[in-house]
Amino acid sequence: MTEFLGVSKSLTGRRWVGPGALIERAAEAMVQATALPAPVCQVLARRGVPPQEAEAYLAPQLRDLLPDPRSLKDMEAAATRFLSAVSRRERIAIFADYDVDGGTSAALLIDWLRQMGLKATLYVPDRIDEGYGPNDEAMAMLAAAHDLIVCVDCGTLSHGPIAAAKGADVIILDHHLGGESLPDALAIVNPNRQDESGDLAHLCAAGVVFLMLVEAGRQLRAASQQAPDLIAMLDLVALATVADVAPLIGVNRAFVRQGLRIMGRRARPGLVALADVARMDSAPSAYHLGFLMGPRVNAGGRIGQADLGARLLSTDDPNAALAMAERLDQLNTERREIEASVQAAAMAQAEERGLDAPLVWAASEGWHPGVVGIVASRLKEASNRPAIVIGFDGDIGKGSGRSISGVDLGAAIQRLASEGLLLKGGGHKMAAGLTVARDQLEPAMARLSHLLARQGAGTGGAADLTLDGMLMPQAATPELIAKIEAAGPFGAGAPAPRYAFSDVQIRFAKRVGERHLKLRFAQTGGTAMDAICFGAFDGPLGPALEAHGGALFHLAGRLELNIWQGRTSAQLRLEDAAPAVG
Repeated sequence: MTEFLGVSKSLTGRRWVGPGALIERAAEAMVQATALPAPVCQVLARRGVPPQEAEAYLAPQLRDLLPDPRSLKDMEAAATRFLSAVSRRERIAIFADYDVDGGTSAALLIDWLRQMGLKATLYVPDRIDEGYGPNDEAMAMLAAAHDLIVCVDCGTLSHGPIAAAKGADVIILDHHLGGESLPDALAIVNPNRQDESGDLAHLCAAGVVFLMLVEAGRQLRAASQQAPDLIAMLDLVALATVADVAPLIGVNRAFVRQGLRIMGRRARPGLVALADVARMDSAPSAYHLGFLMGPRVNAGGRIGQADLGARLLSTDDPNAALAMAERLDQLNTERREIEASVQAAAMAQAEERGLDAPLVWAASEGWHPGVVGIVASRLKEASNRPAIVIGFDGDIGKGSGRSISGVDLGAAIQRLASEGLLLKGGGHKMAAGLTVARDQLEPAMARLSHLLARQGAGTGGAADLTLDGMLMPQAATPELIAKIEAAGPFGAGAPAPRYAFSDVQIRFAKRVGERHLKLRFAQTGGTAMDAICFGAFDGPLGPALEAHGGALFHLAGRLELNIWQGRTSAQLRLEDAAPAVG
């Protein structure tokens, strides 16, 4: 790939890479065939959308993209047993993971069952006391008092705990990577089972639960019975899909697009309260789900009461919802403070070890298990390497990892567990969890580094900055941004387009708070445009642009709408810059 605008090393040390000749030609052909704006066609061309499918892509319909639930193994058996429990008014327990995906999956089932006149028991394990997934004691306890246990967002690797659920049937609705053998459950619906095709591997657990409810609805209608309205539940599926960083491709795009519209109706008390405490002042977007709502739901499982997020999402009481949302907001503030402390220590340790190895890792006594995953994400972003962060309590360490594109961390972690270097481990390509004994820490990390190196980790420098094209400030209008947004939602697997603004002069630069920078820029004699760079003073961007001295720069980032005092304008979310040479 060629360097865009000749930038081989930006102020943040990255090479800028633009669309190749094939993408450029495809975009030009689409402009001719569709009369869509060129920036929209650039996004569609990069996604591989042919001109004749552009209209359908910009308006995805769930009915066109929804897969047949029965294409997943065990789906019919799972839905049939679930409906049997409903018709017999059996006692149903839901065992859910403590993150957003687990909470929304549980809320989907609780809401559906409530509309069918049943109340389910919710069980969410404590992250510190019980760890991830089902455990023998909890499953035995639930089995003694229930006829059916539905495990959501967990259970695929839980052979022992599933066997401990004597006297109850167990259904697993999950998406985590399966092992060579499966637990002895009545049904295990998981697109990432080793005997699945992988066509639906991009689904999060809530997506799997939704498909099970689609199949349940089909069976009810075949028996001339009424089923709850599933479209009204897509707000929960959208939240899970974005917060769990599932790729926004295929049916996931439709889940999120439709779910955001449902969320905008403000009908679910838990999500209304969550939006209000997060001070959301505009229509919900994928950004709000990933960065405002998701972290607050997660906060209960990270450092507070494990089931708080699931209870918030499933309640139909507005007053209870507000109280829970306010508590989660407080916990999220506490989580950020804990995270900052752990991040500083982990970064110092990782830098001392070296950020250019195939695996970047850090471990220490007392690091809170609820924030190690977030800190691993920060290490990954800083190094462009897979990262693991582990907190020890005595001789046992619990850790979390995040990976980079093209490196399957979950499979490597699972291999370490099978080799006996980890006490427990699993996950998926981009994220994984592990439990390790202190005396196995060094050999485990060395082995993991070796496995990841074989996948290509550690061979690159700073990640390239991929750009979709170039714009002039006067072309970046709110109208254009709205048309580009139609190609969304943007997120994992479908990044928001980035544009470069070449040879611009900074007319105004002001530090905002301690870390951020507000800019106003324009090409010579042209229309000026605003930009905001969050965390600019955490690295070289802030100092260099604040002391611009009238020099010309190339700026790069994502377009967004800025709404202030009733006025809407285009703004650049600045991510990088380079001096304009020559």
